[in-house]
Amino acid sequence: MSSDVANKSNAFPTTPSGGWGVSKRLEGIGEYYFSQKLREIDELNKQGKNIINLGIGSPDLPPHPDVIKVLQEESAKPNVHAYQSYKGSPVLRKAMSDWYKKWYNVDLNIDTEILPLIGSKEGIMHICMTYLNDGDEVLVPNPGYPTYRSAVKLAGGVCVDFDLLEENKYEPDFEALDKSDLSKVKLMFVNYPQMPTGNNANRSLFEKIVAFGKKHHVLIIHDNPYSFILNENPMSLLSVDGAKEVVLELNSLSKSSNMAGWRVGMLCGAKERIDEVLRFKSNMDSGMFLPLQLAAAKALSLDKSWYDSINKIYNERRVKVFELLDLLNCVYSKDQVGMFVWAKIPAEYTDGYAVSDDVLYNSNTFITPGGIFGSAGNNYIRVSLCGSIERFDEAIVRIKTKN
Repeated sequence: MSSDVANKSNAFPTTPSGGWGVSKRLEGIGEYYFSQKLREIDELNKQGKNIINLGIGSPDLPPHPDVIKVLQEESAKPNVHAYQSYKGSPVLRKAMSDWYKKWYNVDLNIDTEILPLIGSKEGIMHICMTYLNDGDEVLVPNPGYPTYRSAVKLAGGVCVDFDLLEENKYEPDFEALDKSDLSKVKLMFVNYPQMPTGNNANRSLFEKIVAFGKKHHVLIIHDNPYSFILNENPMSLLSVDGAKEVVLELNSLSKSSNMAGWRVGMLCGAKERIDEVLRFKSNMDSGMFLPLQLAAAKALSLDKSWYDSINKIYNERRVKVFELLDLLNCVYSKDQVGMFVWAKIPAEYTDGYAVSDDVLYNSNTFITPGGIFGSAGNNYIRVSLCGSIERFDEAIVRIKTKN
């Protein structure tokens, strides 16, 4: 062996078992729950179980036909396959700005206040990497989207939970937060309509969130992908006066346009914040395929009839989910919005995981335990509306048979 090869073989330390050691930033970061569970479901299906998956919020409906048509036509052109601008096509940014004005009554400068994203999930990571140093604290909702917590930890930050309780209408307890030590807090994640609880946005709540951010010099990150699902009054946190001073808002076409696999999202806020996040993002990707952007622009131009059509389907499915939850003796609100139903489990179960396992192993149906969203969700389950009426009917039959 030459000395060069020998030196290369010793260039990286290995773990005692001979494998490559992972970075410390992955300590305490587990595999995403649904990633693990899908593998288990796959194994059960190989055993012939034919599991009905009512856990994951991946839209099963297609985008509007005109959106697909634009993608097909634009993809066939010979000059659309090169790298694109890091800030996205002006056509897409204009469509995003028009969409915000039409539905949220928010004015956004197409050149400075909008940053298209390859899905809003990447935006969460970009924001954390842009603003957090080791030890910086972030207020994270409990229950809330697990990616907030993972992204904070990966960026070296420290998660500080704020509990969202049913008795408080799943809104932050601002009085308690005001009394806590916020000296190390840089960011706060909020998400209304809230996932997983389905609690809707309202003007008073949004004004309190913006006021809190200003009072404590905390940058508010509002994750807003569910505002069109079973909701007649979509709202943006940026619609509050002065919100751009302290708010960055994430939005997405995944749910509202049935384009989850297309990975199209956006970050909206003041020019200074957009420029700061772009400094990180521009080092992570090389822009989005242009035909995707042009198709997304078409999706954003659709009128109310589009949203009404998908909500009609989701409403019919939600009635079936209510029937399923009644069989499980769960308690829930019929005023929820979004593409899930959040429900409190009956007293005979120890937690939502026990309910989920019972239904999975005895009724071959998967529903999500609320505990994956934080300790405040331990006594709840969440059911996705992403499934056909026939699938919900079959799940109901299976649960009835088991009972």
